[in-house]
Amino acid sequence: MEDFRRLQLRLMQATLLVSAVAVPVAAISFDWQVACSLLVGALAGVLYLRLLSRSVARLGGASRQVGRFQLVVPIVLIVSAARFSQLDLLPAFVGFLLYKPALILQTVFDG
Repeated sequence: MEDFRRLQLRLMQATLLVSAVAVPVAAISFDWQVACSLLVGALAGVLYLRLLSRSVARLGGASRQVGRFQLVVPIVLIVSAARFSQLDLLPAFVGFLLYKPALILQTVFDG
């Protein structure tokens, strides 16, 4: 279990690092609205990853399947982006997916 906790921490750190690089690049390349949308999406991705890791940590004990509560996060993000004009849908969704490159980086560095 301790190895899993260390992996969780490294994934969170890698996700935050990728996000910390992507948001300023978006601010320089595009504008602040795109950068803010990317940041909101990245924070939603971190929340999703945290909820998913908590759900996976409970496997094997009393639980036999991964919970589905974390699926609410992308749904709320998409609905919020569609509803509020200050939030751009595509940058928010790309920000949400920033945890994926962090997973790939973690796999490369662990491999």
